Amino acid sequence: MDLELKGKVAIVTGGSEGIGRATAQAFGREGASVVICARRPNVLETAAREIAAATGSEIVPVPTDVTRPEDVERAINAAVDRFGRLDILVNNAGISRGLPFDEATDAIWQEDLDLKLFAAVRTCRLAIPHMQKAGGGSIVNILNTGARVPAAASVPTSVSRAAGLALTKALSKEFAADRIRVNGVLIGYVKTSMHVRTWEAHGGDESLEEYYDRNAKQRGIPLGRVGEAIEVGDLIAFLCSARAAYITGTAIAFDGGSSPVI
Repeated sequence: MDLELKGKVAIVTGGSEGIGRATAQAFGREGASVVICARRPNVLETAAREIAAATGSEIVPVPTDVTRPEDVERAINAAVDRFGRLDILVNNAGISRGLPFDEATDAIWQEDLDLKLFAAVRTCRLAIPHMQKAGGGSIVNILNTGARVPAAASVPTSVSRAAGLALTKALSKEFAADRIRVNGVLIGYVKTSMHVRTWEAHGGDESLEEYYDRNAKQRGIPLGRVGEAIEVGDLIAFLCSARAAYITGTAIAFDGGSSPVI
């Protein structure tokens, strides 16, 4: 299936590892040029070099802290200056942080909202005019299943992700006439470097695959396994492609069937 992404220009935040890196690789494989953003320059540059070698596409690393407005502006400008256009934005930067309500201080709340909500607001604000100039575009916001089904002791992440879900729907309606589509992906349990680090710290004698298998059983994932980052990347590439031209304002759960709601 030709996704018609060749010649498109994408920005992926949180693009040095995990889902972000897999998404950049999926875009690169389809012929898109990609600017990847993350805070650690060495990890980011290594990812860009390896993705470019694997895909043959141009992958540009731009060290970026998405909580800093000036960094976000620099990243958007870097893409447009380098490639002359911007077609795709994937807001992926963020971590999962779930706490009991009485343990979440104002500082924790603000940090989470800055990283997950306000960063997406700023990237969208800066990217949308370039998409309008290009005649359309696609934005995908990476959220989690807690945005729809928050659990106990899940703040501030569940709340900031729910806000991101509302942002997704609002923007999809406001900019549909400009042929800018806005969708979300609600992540369940996916193999990422974050889980690898948890396994290294607490895995004991079990292998990484045994660790994932055990967690899949404990979480009751209907498909019986943990998701792969590249599978998420493929989904995001599809959502940003011509094959998904009639899909906007929706959020797809990528959770192996775990979510109790449709």
